[in-house]
Amino acid sequence: MAKNKEPRPTYAVSVVGLSGTEKEKGNCGVGKSCLCNRYVHPSADCYYSEHTSVLSTIDFGGRVVNNDHFLYWGEVFHRGDDGLECRIQVIEQTEFIDDQTFLPHRSTNLQPYTKRAANTKIQSAEKLMYICTDQLGLEQDFDQKQMPDGKLNIDGFVLCLDVSKGCNRKFDDQMKFVHSLYSQISKTKKPIIIAATKCDECVEQYLREVQTFVTGKKNLMLVETSARVSVNVELCFNALIQQMDKTRGKPKIISYLEAYKSQRQLVASVSDKFEKLIVQTVRDYHTSWKIVSNKLKSHPDYEEYINLEGTKKARNTFSKHIEQLRQEHIKRRREDYLTSLPKILNKLLNNLEEIEMLSWTEAQSLMKSRPEFQYYFIELEQTPWYETDHLDKTEDRRVPFDILKTMEGERIYQNHVQHLISEKRRLEMKEKFKKTLERVHFISPGQPWEEVMCFVMEDEAYKYITESDRRDVYSRHQQEIVERAKEEFQEMLFEHAELFYDLDLNATPSCDKMSEIHAVLNEEPRYRALQKLATDRESLLLKHIGFVYHPTKETCLSGTACIDLKVEQVLANRLVQLDHGHSNIYYNSANIDKVNLCLVGREGLAQELANEIRAQSTDDEYTLDGKIYELDLLPVDVNSGMLLNHSWISNFKPHGFFCVFSSIESLNYIGDRVSRIRAEIAQSRRDRYSQPMPFILILANQRDSVCKNMPILRHQGQQLANKLQCTFVDIPSGTFPRKFNESQIKQALRAVLEGLKHNFDMMSPMPSIKDLSETDLRIVMCAMCGDSFSVDLILSPFLDSHYCSAGQPGQCNTLILDKIIGDRRRRIQVTVFSYHSSIGIRKDELVHGYILIYSAKRKSSMAMLRAFLAEVQDVIPVQLVAITDSQADFFENEAIKELMTEGEHIATEITAKFTALYSLSQYHRQTEVFTPFFNEVLEKKNNIESFFMFDNSRDGMGTSEDVFPQSPHSHSPAYQYYPDSEDDGEGPPPYSPIGDDVQLLPNPSERRYRIDLEGNEYPVHSTPVGDHERNHKVPPPVKPKPNVPPKPNVKKLDPNLLRTIEAGMRTTRWTRGPMLGHGDDLEASDNYAEPADTLFKSKGFSDDIYAVPEDAHSRSGRIRNSFGGLALHGDEENGFDSRSKSQGGRRPSKYKHRSKILFSKTKAYHRRVHSDVSDDESGPATQKKKKGRGNRGSEEDPLLSPVDPWKGGIDNPAILSDPEQDDKKMKKKKQPKTKEPKKAKSTKTTKSLYPPTRRNWESNYFGVPLQNLVTPDRPIPLFIEKCVDYIERTGLTTEGLYRVSGNKTDQDNIQKQFDQDHSVDLIVMDVAVNAVAGALKAFFADLPDPLIPYSLHPELVEAAKIVDHYERLQVLKEIVRKFPPVNYDVFKYVITHLNRVSQQSKTTLMTADNLSICFWPTLMRPDFENKDTLSTTKLNQSVIETFIQQCQYFFYGGEITEPSSAEGTPPPHGHGLESLLALQLPPPLQPQQIQHPLPPEPLI
Repeated sequence: MAKNKEPRPTYAVSVVGLSGTEKEKGNCGVGKSCLCNRYVHPSADCYYSEHTSVLSTIDFGGRVVNNDHFLYWGEVFHRGDDGLECRIQVIEQTEFIDDQTFLPHRSTNLQPYTKRAANTKIQSAEKLMYICTDQLGLEQDFDQKQMPDGKLNIDGFVLCLDVSKGCNRKFDDQMKFVHSLYSQISKTKKPIIIAATKCDECVEQYLREVQTFVTGKKNLMLVETSARVSVNVELCFNALIQQMDKTRGKPKIISYLEAYKSQRQLVASVSDKFEKLIVQTVRDYHTSWKIVSNKLKSHPDYEEYINLEGTKKARNTFSKHIEQLRQEHIKRRREDYLTSLPKILNKLLNNLEEIEMLSWTEAQSLMKSRPEFQYYFIELEQTPWYETDHLDKTEDRRVPFDILKTMEGERIYQNHVQHLISEKRRLEMKEKFKKTLERVHFISPGQPWEEVMCFVMEDEAYKYITESDRRDVYSRHQQEIVERAKEEFQEMLFEHAELFYDLDLNATPSCDKMSEIHAVLNEEPRYRALQKLATDRESLLLKHIGFVYHPTKETCLSGTACIDLKVEQVLANRLVQLDHGHSNIYYNSANIDKVNLCLVGREGLAQELANEIRAQSTDDEYTLDGKIYELDLLPVDVNSGMLLNHSWISNFKPHGFFCVFSSIESLNYIGDRVSRIRAEIAQSRRDRYSQPMPFILILANQRDSVCKNMPILRHQGQQLANKLQCTFVDIPSGTFPRKFNESQIKQALRAVLEGLKHNFDMMSPMPSIKDLSETDLRIVMCAMCGDSFSVDLILSPFLDSHYCSAGQPGQCNTLILDKIIGDRRRRIQVTVFSYHSSIGIRKDELVHGYILIYSAKRKSSMAMLRAFLAEVQDVIPVQLVAITDSQADFFENEAIKELMTEGEHIATEITAKFTALYSLSQYHRQTEVFTPFFNEVLEKKNNIESFFMFDNSRDGMGTSEDVFPQSPHSHSPAYQYYPDSEDDGEGPPPYSPIGDDVQLLPNPSERRYRIDLEGNEYPVHSTPVGDHERNHKVPPPVKPKPNVPPKPNVKKLDPNLLRTIEAGMRTTRWTRGPMLGHGDDLEASDNYAEPADTLFKSKGFSDDIYAVPEDAHSRSGRIRNSFGGLALHGDEENGFDSRSKSQGGRRPSKYKHRSKILFSKTKAYHRRVHSDVSDDESGPATQKKKKGRGNRGSEEDPLLSPVDPWKGGIDNPAILSDPEQDDKKMKKKKQPKTKEPKKAKSTKTTKSLYPPTRRNWESNYFGVPLQNLVTPDRPIPLFIEKCVDYIERTGLTTEGLYRVSGNKTDQDNIQKQFDQDHSVDLIVMDVAVNAVAGALKAFFADLPDPLIPYSLHPELVEAAKIVDHYERLQVLKEIVRKFPPVNYDVFKYVITHLNRVSQQSKTTLMTADNLSICFWPTLMRPDFENKDTLSTTKLNQSVIETFIQQCQYFFYGGEITEPSSAEGTPPPHGHGLESLLALQLPPPLQPQQIQHPLPPEPLI
């Protein structure tokens, strides 16, 4: 071994083995070159399996071979396991064969191979490193490295033995050659390693022989190798290095099989990593290998795989992955297409009858014929589809048509056909099962499926369909019968209108009233049908009652079918356009200088009239009443077709028509043409709604002699003029030789000018209120919401008129009709309302007549008419109108016949007019239908207005909002109408007897009664007097004493009735001020007259307020009427004073006393409820009355109520008393008389403004202490959280939030539902946000103690007086910390919510100031009867306002919000505060008169 003293020793290794010609070594070598290649260049890409020894002379002489029989393979740097490094230089001793002679090439060394291979000194100048056979001749293209110094000293030998099945070679010959070669090499004393090559193809026998050979030699080692699979190659050279350098550790020699196994495991691991790397990196099958290899070239897994397996295998792996991605993409697209195919077939081939017998090929042709085919399919020129670019068009969802030709496509089609067949069968069975359920009549609304299932289990359809289908069908059936039952229940409630409409608006029914309602309705099957849905039934009933007492168009139970909404829509579409069209009118001023006249006549009459006018003119200028007009005349024959062509109208622009006639024939022509001309003009200008043209009828004179038919012509001309609503110009008295005279022409021209001026005044875009208020008659038309007829039907008699215009701005349901009635043209204001909107107008407004509409197909429509008409004063004319389709309905439908007959009977009983309108008839849509009614109204107008003024004067200080402006005729107070206001929006309306603090269903023990203006009773709760009075906008009226019937009539009274009247005489009365006296002091006396000053004079005043009646001796025959302030315990009459008495022969009453039908229907309910109840049980138990409160029993027995003898409704000649008096007096008989105790001084105690009697149901949640409703996990009561969450989610931008009162029925219903189920969802309940806000405030009102403890009120008041803003906030913060923990958490939660509400003040208009006004009484609950409370009202409110504004500072540690100029000033204190309160509040001793400054809504 050569000793190398360099730090990195270098060893030269010679690889030898069998070499020579093919004859000697066979047709392949023993693997010397492959072994050297694998060791020197271990990378798979640098390994070449073919190394030839047959060379041309040129290649042999090249620098690589260099005419030597050895190859220089280069150097390898080796690091052993012990860390020592060395450099190994490798040469291969071989023998090159000439490719021409196939003999060894001649070289400088002519020794045989065995001797040449044993040489230890190798020399060859400028010899290049050998890489592969392709390098020969192309040395410049490969890496060129020279053999160091051109010479090498061999340090060891690797003797190769091929143990594979030789290639035309005998193994024994190889062994002989090896023995010889070994003998030569061993002489060199150099280390030798025997390398068994090609062990991957080894023959076991050969390997054993080699092992035997090695065993027989001393210090000879055998290494089993395979260069092709790179096994033990490096081990072979490492073993030689150890022998060359004994200092190195001896390597472990392992067999080929063990080494191969380890090698394969390594390759498998590296391959797996590489494949995963490819999968993670390559997601698109369009990616190229170049891009991937560049991306991964620095990745260790990639490098390791390339080194072991090579780039070629790596690329193959990549290609397989790319193909896999492509196939997966194709599979996905195919699956998408096949998945969408059933849906496409459902769209294109959904008719089973059409495709059931078609083959798949025929079905494909049918799909191609569909217009939607191109939307769902695409036909490609090339197939299959996945070989086209359509594969990559993922945005194109169309299915390639060739997919349908596959087996999968046909299978899907067959499945589609079978699905249609089964679905058809399933639907048939479901429908059959539905019919089966419909035949089972005992299924009631709300009945569970489990109760019905056993009765239908044997049904064929039941067995066929699945359980889910059964439940679905039953659920649908239940939904239908429930909806139908609810609709029928609602209709039943409407049919019992008289049961609900006997109280004023905004009142609430008492417990007795609710018992009465349930007793009556319980007899109805439609009521009992909802027995299993009692909660829903009760909710519907309460909703109905809530609507009855709080009616608005927004809450109408008919929804969008509300008459008010529909009328507004129709009038807005028709009349608003009318107003807008007048800005383009070609005569837009009453000052007209030029008049265009169209003259219409027959047989030359028009031309003769034109000649006469021109004869009286000068240069077409006509002088009339001192003014000159330029006339443009256009004579047209009545038979001319030009009249029916509207184009000439736009060109000529006529201002009026002169229609002249001289015979019956010409008059008939004129009538026909005028109607057609008007229709043509209206049709041509429908969009602009031009004003009606003035038409003037002119009668022409006969020149020859006085026509005998002249009176007939004059009469018929006048009739036609009335029908057409135009002016008739008659022939002046006397005989004139000419057909026309100057006076006729002037009269006609004046009529045209007046008509133009009238049209301009009536239809100008901006009419003044003063002009529109001057109407002659005010008519109210009422109709029932939800009736089947169209609103256009009842409005068409007015809207089709050419003299119809819009009402006053803001009155969206009012129209003005200009119509000739009597001797001149009248202006009639017609207001169209639903019945529920008309209730408030019935007694509070001046109405000259009612047109009451009802549908003859609907019982509830007639019931609503009866309920409304029963309370109408009988001095007001009424027109009843029945609506049906045609006259044939009367004879073909018994129900329609019955309702029409009932309407006619009612009209006969009350002497009203009755007519019918038919939706299929056009004649009855003309205005003339109501002309007789308008005439009657005009005749009775003075009496109506006189009664209204008298009745209005009895109402004293009462004011009300009116739908009508001030009447110039009646001199009654002006009323302003607000059509968009809601009854429950800004507190109770003026006619409301109570405010929002009254609950819907009070307990009998908590009731107090008052009587409204109609004698109805309503409950009043024990709210402090001051608060109660403050919640009413209108003081009660004081009514005068009516005329009393004479003594003889009293003797004819029924004894029971007389006792009732006498009992009523002793009943106490109550006025708004101090008590007038006690019941015992109010006996009848001669000084009986009208208490004019009752509202203003107290008990201490003189009795001179009563005037002396006419007959002082008739005291025993007079029945005293107890008229008081807020409550009346006598009877109430609609009586006349001396003026009305002289004008009419009787006192006005209500229509229910003039009609047997109305009277019986109204009282029938009370008979049913009270018929079996004794007198002692007929009313609630007698209760002690509070100061100033009357008390009443229930309704009277209707059998004791007589009817006036002059009315033909009820035959009872023995009773001759005032019917309405008797009605009111009989009500008192039901309750025992109670004597009101004298007023006593009561000890004042601190009262809560919120008495705990608001609810009428027992609750374990509401009205209990706050600490009982919270837990450590839930510090806020659940009800508060639900309300606040609902408000903030749905109504945080609602205008007037917490100020506008919600519907009281809905508020109670919310709390009741929560009582029953704490998980109730307010969104599902679909309640108004104002109702939820009211329920939230009611929660705090019901607490036993206020949220802000009473003990802290004085501290809060003192803190509010602090002048310095920041000091005031600091003190308030310290006070808040004194709250009980429960109160503090809830107070923090509520104030935070109010702060969020105040942030929306731009839309809600609810600033912190407004919210504090609404909320401070709720949170602090003061006693307003306490003088101290009144003096601190403003301070308390400012405290709550500060909490809301500074919410972040008080509760969340935030900064103080800088106050505005208004907020920065502290509230006044000391004398300044007292002076301020003196301006706002009345003296503290009279809290019941306080009206300012209080929250704008009534407190709960």
